[in-house]
Amino acid sequence: MKNFLSVFGLIGAIFCATAADAVSAGTVNANNSSRGVSVMASGGHSNSNLRGYANTAQAYKTNQRNTYFMVTQPDVDTACRERIFACLTEYCGDTTVVPGQRQSKCQYATESELYNYALLCLQKDTSILLPQYGVNTVNGVGGMNTAARLCPSYVQQELMAFLSMSNMATQLSKSNSDLCISRRQELEAAMACHAVALVYGNETSSMLTTQLTDACGAGVPGGSAEMVTRFSSAGNVGANIWGWAEKIVSLDLNKKSEDWQAAVDAVLAGYTNRMNLACGDNLQLNTVPHVSNSSGPTALQTVATLAVGAAFPVPEQRIENPYENWSVFMEVTSLSELYDYNTAYQVVQAAMSNPSTTQNAFLSSSQIDNMQTAYKRGTKMFVIRDSARCYMIPVAQLTMQEQSLIAQTFANCISK
Repeated sequence: MKNFLSVFGLIGAIFCATAADAVSAGTVNANNSSRGVSVMASGGHSNSNLRGYANTAQAYKTNQRNTYFMVTQPDVDTACRERIFACLTEYCGDTTVVPGQRQSKCQYATESELYNYALLCLQKDTSILLPQYGVNTVNGVGGMNTAARLCPSYVQQELMAFLSMSNMATQLSKSNSDLCISRRQELEAAMACHAVALVYGNETSSMLTTQLTDACGAGVPGGSAEMVTRFSSAGNVGANIWGWAEKIVSLDLNKKSEDWQAAVDAVLAGYTNRMNLACGDNLQLNTVPHVSNSSGPTALQTVATLAVGAAFPVPEQRIENPYENWSVFMEVTSLSELYDYNTAYQVVQAAMSNPSTTQNAFLSSSQIDNMQTAYKRGTKMFVIRDSARCYMIPVAQLTMQEQSLIAQTFANCISK
């Protein structure tokens, strides 16, 4: 009996041990070396402190944010350009390219004025310049990442770009403005009248007026009665009492002065200058030199000779000039800046007096040689230019007609 109970007890102990092992399946004992090791569930996600797919979702969110900043974050130059342009636009106003409108109040602002304002505008800008990766600093204010800290070194560069674009917008606005289009039509009509006045200048006054009215009268786009009067009256002798006496004696009330062609050119030069001022262009008028001969006596001199019985002295025989048609003026471009009239005057005088091989910081040897050759052949005025200015330097005495024509053709140049 005792043996039977012992055997039964052994079988029961074995059964209980098996059941205990079955209950403890999937758990870790205190003495087990695998304690703390994460066991992956059948779904494939980590069984850590985050529940379900939270760890994967957070990793995806972080990757997306980093990718966004890498793609969209601007560099310092681009970010500063936006801030500086915003400052200048706020100060000057937007430049609108519309016919009839011009540049805003910065049209005549100096570079130093805009530069100082841009610096003052940036000094007050302490907002974040570039977006941040870190969530803890994305809303921070001040520190190193501000426009006031990073952008002052870019002001000069961006100011030049701003002025360049403003200038181009102003030129485009000028060339498309109503005033410019009107001046272009006026110049076109004046050029037609100029050609007619040269052809019919020696005809009767009524015929000349009729032809001019057809070419640039009130019915022609850009033409007017005032334009017809200017061209028909150009070169008339009746400017003084001797002129009227000359007309009466010769019985030719349509008589023109000796240099009437130059007077007609001067009228056209005036209309050219009006168009240049309205459109911002630099159109230059090139005319053919007109030959005048004053060797013979006038009708007034002939009548006076008959009245008093004494002849006027015969003028000397006119010496033919082989370079008679040489241009009165010559344009020269300086290699260096000419900041005032005195400097330009000294440069031209040095070119006239020194050999062409003399070293000069403003003119090359070929330019000096061409200037000296032009002076020998009759050039009386040199128009010398640099990148922003031009000066009219006379080297010989000009007649009234030549002075009037040059002054109107180069009205934007500095003369003394």
